[in-house]
Amino acid sequence: MNTTQLTGEHRDVLVIGAGPSGTVAASILKNAGYNVKIVEKQLFPRFVIGESLLPRCMDNLEYAGLLKAVEQGGFQQKFGAKFVKNGETCDFDFSEQYTKGWNWTWQVPRAQFDHLLAKETEKKGVPVAYEEEVVGVDFRNDGSSTTTVRKKDGTEYTINARFMIDASGYGRVLPRLLDLDKPSNFPVRASFFCHLQDNQRPQGIDGNRITIVIYSQDVWIWIIPFSSGITSVGVVGAPETINRFEGSPEEQYQQWLNDVPELKDRFAGSERQFEPRKITGYSASVKQLWGRGFVLTGNSTEFLDPVFSSGVTLATESGAVAARLAVRQLGGETVDWEKEYADYMKHGVDVFRTFVTTWYDGSLPRIFFSKESNPDIKRQMCSVLAGYVWDMNNPIVRKHERAVKALAQILS
Repeated sequence: MNTTQLTGEHRDVLVIGAGPSGTVAASILKNAGYNVKIVEKQLFPRFVIGESLLPRCMDNLEYAGLLKAVEQGGFQQKFGAKFVKNGETCDFDFSEQYTKGWNWTWQVPRAQFDHLLAKETEKKGVPVAYEEEVVGVDFRNDGSSTTTVRKKDGTEYTINARFMIDASGYGRVLPRLLDLDKPSNFPVRASFFCHLQDNQRPQGIDGNRITIVIYSQDVWIWIIPFSSGITSVGVVGAPETINRFEGSPEEQYQQWLNDVPELKDRFAGSERQFEPRKITGYSASVKQLWGRGFVLTGNSTEFLDPVFSSGVTLATESGAVAARLAVRQLGGETVDWEKEYADYMKHGVDVFRTFVTTWYDGSLPRIFFSKESNPDIKRQMCSVLAGYVWDMNNPIVRKHERAVKALAQILS
């Protein structure tokens, strides 16, 4: 790219979005010596759902040089996950998993967590332009691009970059601008959630561990405690089921609390931190994950379902892998983006997809709550729940679809 002929800013890499995938990618690229800028449409801190991390995130935060800052954030440590169905419990302890890796992580209010990552990335020397929106992009034959950015006051400027990473999440900037969106093949589901003052939180690990309550085959509840004494409580299911109660959002949400035994007493009279919110039809997909001069990361690529807390794991993994490959390409190497990025990320998504699909058809809960539980199989499944979905030594990962279906038949 002959920069003398181009007006506007000049960067090695432009990152769109300051969420976890964007800050991980930008930090890695900055650590490698590249000139990086992040453009973020919103002003941080901003609310976003998806508050439970998986241990695999720790590897990516550490590689990006962000882990120490998060350790100082005072977040609630997470050592496993508990599933509850009709009074029965299936407990997964991350220290008892198949794959060698981290055995704990955090449960985080995302507004605070994402802002912390963005501030730490800025400390590394990466400018973050908040309340600025990408409104146009022009890619040249060599993969370089000129991006038009609109500021809050309506003025516009351009950024010339050698490479672009779209980490815009639900904003899905490049999928919209380049017509890359495609419908998700997942059924439409809705989430109804709020943050509650948790004054009757159980003592010890039961009070701090994320709990997933199976209400019915197609409806489940998350309970995610934070270190502040606030707990995130959400109901997920088909929209017609989630909306079955009448009244205001406050009244509908209270009826859900009253209807679920695990919630009724614990959150009786709990103070709401905001009016309960609903999100419907959040699953998304794209036609391709990369192109000449760009790559999609995080929720810009695909979002499945919140049940196994895969969102931040896939975000940080895609950000880290994309950044490492971009470093190689910017350094003059030839990168096979389809094999080294798209195929790699699709495998991890597909493992989670199998778990999500079999969760809703009832197969996975049958395995979880079987009286004939096999300790080795439980360890293998625990590693998937910990986010280690790229460990091909794990039989559940290697043959995920066939393995889960076979186990469900054997244990049903």
